[in-house]
Amino acid sequence: MQIGLSYHNNQLRDYSSLFSRSEVLSWYKKDFTSINYKIERYDEQWYKLNKATYMDYLKYVYSILESHYQNEYVFKNTFLNDWLIKEIGEQNSKVFNEFRVGNAIADLVMFNGHSKIFEIKTGYDTDTRLPLQLENYRKAFNQIFLIVPESKLSIYEKYAKNIGLISFNSDGRNRFQLHRDAEINLEIDSATLMNILHTEEYKKIVKYFYGSLPKMTSFNQFIICKELIEKIPSTELNKLFIAQIKKRGTTNTLSTRYYKEFNQLCLALKMNKAERNQMIANLKTQLHT
Repeated sequence: MQIGLSYHNNQLRDYSSLFSRSEVLSWYKKDFTSINYKIERYDEQWYKLNKATYMDYLKYVYSILESHYQNEYVFKNTFLNDWLIKEIGEQNSKVFNEFRVGNAIADLVMFNGHSKIFEIKTGYDTDTRLPLQLENYRKAFNQIFLIVPESKLSIYEKYAKNIGLISFNSDGRNRFQLHRDAEINLEIDSATLMNILHTEEYKKIVKYFYGSLPKMTSFNQFIICKELIEKIPSTELNKLFIAQIKKRGTTNTLSTRYYKEFNQLCLALKMNKAERNQMIANLKTQLHT
């Protein structure tokens, strides 16, 4: 690899486009046009020296991005691999990407014994929208963590001390460090939960807590369930909310050992095991430009 070389920002941005949802859809069709274009434009010498697969090339590109271009994808993927995946390994944990909470969308959320939200602020971000984001997150989540560059800790330390701070440093092996732990809040807002929960989810909560569902129609079920859920004690509602969200979608297919470069893509696209395996199998095709 030629990681020691310098790279122009336009080239790095071009490289980063390979790790996108649209690219994955092309890989499923064994359409590697975009990858071939990058090789022809930037890496013909690498191609001549390496009788490799598309997977090998993507790993090579990712290593360059990781060293030179900490964009959102690389940042999220690094956090998944270095930090969250250890907690995901706990029994019955679930992680979601870009989770809507009120008027905000959280970068990453995790549900195990508690609900945890992780908001990423890279060196390119400002904290302009953060007060509104935190206001929404407090209403539904037990713990809130901000992931920020080590150099910007002083900017984010001013926010409420019950919010956790995880610092990021691109140098060294321990890139993420817990600077301040998040306090646990069990006082959640039922109205906010109602707007997160799907219809069948809030109906199941009502049935579980009250023993049965009241008479209702598709027109009034939201209002009736909302009124009943408001009366559930917050600590009990918190447990029921977490239990329902953890039943969503497929089991996380994140890997702790192999093809870790693609963990964030798999999470964002909600891939099941078969879909992940198919993507990897296609990328093991020999390079041809």
